[in-house]
Amino acid sequence: MFVSIILVIIAVVLGAFIGMFLHKNIVEKKLAIAHKSAKDILDNAKRQAQTSAKEKLLEAREKSNHYRSNIEKEIKQRRAEVQRQENRLIQREDALDRKEDAFDKREASLDNKDKKLNVSQKKLEQKQQDADNLVNQRQTELERISSLSQDEAKDLIIGETKNQLADERAKMVKDSYNQAKKESSINAKNLVVEAIQQSAADIVSETTVSVVNLPSDDMKGRIIGREGRNIRTFETLTGIDLVIDDTPEAVVLSGFDPIRREVAKMALEKLIKDGRIHPARIEEMVDKSRRELDEKIQEIGEETVFDLGIHSMNPEIISLIGKLNFKIYYGRNVLSHSIEVAKLSGVLAAELGEDVVLAKRAGLLHEIGRSVNNEVEGSHIDIGIDLAKKYHESPVIIDSIASDNENKEPKYIISELVSIANKIAISRPGAKSKSLESFVHRLESLEKIGDSFDEVKKSYAIQAGREIRIIVKPDKLSDTQAIVLARDVKNKIESDMEYPGHIKVTIIREVRSIEYAK
Repeated sequence: MFVSIILVIIAVVLGAFIGMFLHKNIVEKKLAIAHKSAKDILDNAKRQAQTSAKEKLLEAREKSNHYRSNIEKEIKQRRAEVQRQENRLIQREDALDRKEDAFDKREASLDNKDKKLNVSQKKLEQKQQDADNLVNQRQTELERISSLSQDEAKDLIIGETKNQLADERAKMVKDSYNQAKKESSINAKNLVVEAIQQSAADIVSETTVSVVNLPSDDMKGRIIGREGRNIRTFETLTGIDLVIDDTPEAVVLSGFDPIRREVAKMALEKLIKDGRIHPARIEEMVDKSRRELDEKIQEIGEETVFDLGIHSMNPEIISLIGKLNFKIYYGRNVLSHSIEVAKLSGVLAAELGEDVVLAKRAGLLHEIGRSVNNEVEGSHIDIGIDLAKKYHESPVIIDSIASDNENKEPKYIISELVSIANKIAISRPGAKSKSLESFVHRLESLEKIGDSFDEVKKSYAIQAGREIRIIVKPDKLSDTQAIVLARDVKNKIESDMEYPGHIKVTIIREVRSIEYAK
């Protein structure tokens, strides 16, 4: 039993030694493998580091070479620039040397001339002194011979000849005055005739109707619309009568205001071209035509100013010039009349040696007040003066506008020329039509009566003045009050105007509520 225990202990010890020996061998093998793996990793790291170092070195060398080439190129350019500057400096030095030589030569030449002039001046002074001595000697000798002094001889000669020449001198003065008066009259007539010939302006007569051509007569029915709603909408929005009769493929627009008539014509032409004619479309086209007409007015003004060679004019006053194309004065286009006056004034100014451009400017603006005389209270002269002052026109322009009044004497020559040119322009046969002017004035007065009420938005005189349509502000007037307003307008027309027949007063009150579904 004891032996068995010893054997077991020995076996256990041997097993432990054997296990330890085997474990040691396994650990040594793992350590060897680990050492080998670490060595391999270190070798790979060294190789990668060497490769990376070589790449960085090559990259650095490449950047260094690129930088060096750029520096060398920049150095070459700077050297070339320095060389060019040196060449320019050398050229300037040469030029300065040449100029200095030329100055030296000129200075020497001037010195020589100065010396010669001094010598000549001394000789002249000596000769002048000798001449004075001779004159004094001769005068002394004459006084000795005649026993008279110089002043006494002069008085004697003047006294003897004064009476002899008095009658002859008076006759010469009278003849010269008559001749000058005769020549001035002839020259003035020739000047006016030449100015008229050079201007050669046409007389443009204005009417109160415009004709719009239709592609076919079927379009007339579409313009009228169902139960006449289209034509009523069109006339209400434009204030122009739309006359549709038996005239083939044409309708007539009738109205005394050329601006409204032009808006109506443009809108109707757009509607005919588009083909869609209904109240909403009519309203859209009328608004669009008003905007386009504003642009057209500006273009007309700019073209007029450019054709006359006038510059530096305010854009707002250019727009007012364009508006003159749609104003009537005694049956004549006001812009055409103003251009004619401007050309005549320019020709007259050129003949007299005055400022031609200023004369044309004054002639063009002499009736500028008529462009807004329907919108502002006062005569066209007062309005024109206010506009000229507002846009900083010269005193000559302001005086030319004021001189349109016959009781105002012009202060400047150009104002007088503009007044003369205006008289020439309006005195031509056919230049004025008083009947049309009185007709337009009556319709304007009728509209002013309608616009004088605070509740009124806009008034339109139509049917040749037989009807006035008044569009009121719906927020300031009820339907019941509209009836009262119609009677008030009627009473004011009866008390303030003289007219043949009857005038129909129509009050239009329209309320719109607009919302947008989103």
